[in-house]
Amino acid sequence: YDLKKTLVSLKSQINLDKNDAHYKNAGRKLRMALEELGPIFIKFGQVLSTRRDLFPRAIADELAILQDQVKPFNSSLAKKIIEEALGSPTEILFKSFEIQPLAAASIAQVHRAQLKDGSKVIVKVLRPNVQSIIDRDLDMLEFLAGRIVKYMPESLRLKPQEVLNEFRTILAKELDLTQEAANASLLKKNFLDSDMLYVPMIYWDFCKKNVLVMEHVDGIRISDIKALKDANADIELL
Repeated sequence: YDLKKTLVSLKSQINLDKNDAHYKNAGRKLRMALEELGPIFIKFGQVLSTRRDLFPRAIADELAILQDQVKPFNSSLAKKIIEEALGSPTEILFKSFEIQPLAAASIAQVHRAQLKDGSKVIVKVLRPNVQSIIDRDLDMLEFLAGRIVKYMPESLRLKPQEVLNEFRTILAKELDLTQEAANASLLKKNFLDSDMLYVPMIYWDFCKKNVLVMEHVDGIRISDIKALKDANADIELL
């Protein structure tokens, strides 16, 4: 997809009625372009999707798809990665394992499973070769940041290099699922006696750098206001 053409098309439609179907079409093209460009650009789209004050609803709804409905990678490959990381076939590791992904995002996807003791869990697995893809894109962005500073001195106030370095640090942590597991375990410990927050349990025996297994907890999206109201949630308190 040609991202430049998509953005020009989006700009040309900015004065249309907010309910116009053109917005949805433009949002779909932008989402598909970001998906095609890869993990870093998908993350950019995820961030944009949270700023509903900046976009018509139809565009924000399309970008929100990037949060957990990105095209998944091959399920057989996901199964192979899990088995190699944990050292056994999924048939031995789990009582049941759903080959069809529950959700997929920029750097990983998740599968429903059940442990031998019956505990319901989700298995998060990193996309194959995601580290090399992200490293390549970060190197490209670093080159662009250097050119921007060189030819547009006024951009220094935006600190493009510092922003990129921060992004690199955050992504490095996200690419190590044992760090995510450690953070979740600490959070659970800190809120152990809380009736306001429940943190899913981490199953450390099934956690590696590229695989994470945690308790499966159902819930309602924070953005699904209707469902929250139907569940009699205290919106003001929430």
